[in-house]
Amino acid sequence: MSKWVYKFGNGSAEGDASMRNLLGGKGANLAEMNKVGLPVPPGFTVTTEVCTYYYENNKTYPADLKEKVIEAVKYVEGIMGKKFADADNPLLFSVRSGARVSMPGMMDTVLNLGLNDQTVKALAKASGSERFAYDSYRRFLQMFSDVVLGADLDLYEEALENMKKSHGYKSDTDLTAEDLKELVAQYKAIGEKLGKVVPQDPWEQLWAGIGAVFGSWMSARAITYRKLNNIPGDWGTAVNVQTMVFGNAGDDCATGVCFSRDPATGENRYYGEYLVNAQGEDVVAGIRTPQPMGSIGDGTSLEERWPHIYKELVDARNNLEAHYKDMQDMEFTIEHGKLWMLQCRNGKRTAAAAVRMAVEMVNEGLLTHEEAIMRVGADQLDQLLHPMLDPKAKKNVIATGLPASPGAAVGQAVFSAEDAEAWAAKGEKVILIRNETSPEDIGGMHASQGVITARGGMTSHAAVVARGMGTPCVSGSTDITMKSGSDTLKNTLMFRAG
Repeated sequence: MSKWVYKFGNGSAEGDASMRNLLGGKGANLAEMNKVGLPVPPGFTVTTEVCTYYYENNKTYPADLKEKVIEAVKYVEGIMGKKFADADNPLLFSVRSGARVSMPGMMDTVLNLGLNDQTVKALAKASGSERFAYDSYRRFLQMFSDVVLGADLDLYEEALENMKKSHGYKSDTDLTAEDLKELVAQYKAIGEKLGKVVPQDPWEQLWAGIGAVFGSWMSARAITYRKLNNIPGDWGTAVNVQTMVFGNAGDDCATGVCFSRDPATGENRYYGEYLVNAQGEDVVAGIRTPQPMGSIGDGTSLEERWPHIYKELVDARNNLEAHYKDMQDMEFTIEHGKLWMLQCRNGKRTAAAAVRMAVEMVNEGLLTHEEAIMRVGADQLDQLLHPMLDPKAKKNVIATGLPASPGAAVGQAVFSAEDAEAWAAKGEKVILIRNETSPEDIGGMHASQGVITARGGMTSHAAVVARGMGTPCVSGSTDITMKSGSDTLKNTLMFRAG
């Protein structure tokens, strides 16, 4: 019989880094991080072979998969001392994809799975914070409705924005526990009106989440990304079910994304961003502009705020890069002062960065000359010929932002991925300008000469995907204000003076 599920946690794992084809890149690396002693929330991986079975058998599962998943959940319960679907001490999960090769943002994720009207009360009691519990619940309702049920995400975003506007709040973190309870009620009412109601049964949620991840392997955006990056469609994706740890549980909590080297230039410096009192999707989606990892002298960096955690992260960075002998892209969460490593993978990088890293890793003794040569692909060499601005030329600067992906581009401004693709098909050169990009924008990003976002940081979706494409990208340009009318054609762009 095939082994469909591989468990990991508490410093041990049934898989390892060599099993990438079976466990996917994320699952293989979660197993490996356990074995090298890093703090990883326990969980289990449903293999890529289940994905293949799923599509070959009319979207059904192997007969014994349910039994194996139940066994794996019990294994995690034993480590955490909590019980899934328990009304008193609930265990919550994240459900994430994990293909053989990194496909950032292209497939679906569900966080805070296991919350319902009863378990949210238990979470509030256990944590001592109603605000945290209901913030997690509203996030779950919104994400599950979008990812699993296919509800219109804009309706939920509109409810959130109206709530903030009615109280004069600037940020999601300004919302009180009572505000969030009201928002939860509004989200549930939206679902009922749409006929897309989030189930209260956590086990039903779990199987729906697993199915959504497998389903997203054949989503339009994932298919487009695979075509652009020559990834075979029959590889499938694994599903990683992992214990939730919370970066949104207070001001002693945070979440972040970091790279062991600068992915834009290749410089051997620790590079990354984090957000206090947030969950991981906030960083990647660019909803809030994050703070830097390393000290900048104003007290906002992670190194200045929590020097002991920063040291732990530096140690993890050095450990993983030496272990994998490649630049690592890492995600982490800090929960009440404890560091958790959520994933690592070989990081996307520009062509110039790839060349510099390869050369310097040879000099550092990490790579042989032969290994270094194989690190730089022919398509990356082509990127080295991309244009750049003449540093001596006069410039009329109307807006600035973060240098997420280097290069120079000229084109007409467009404000939707659909317009970018349509204009490019007519032979027009375009620059895609968005508040922030999402995975659905992949076609428009590919069609554009450059990308600009008003929000987001150096590790946002726009930044990571543009770097991988070799497309110039400026993110987090706070000089830009995007205003939308009733349809795409009424989008306008304004630049602030100063």
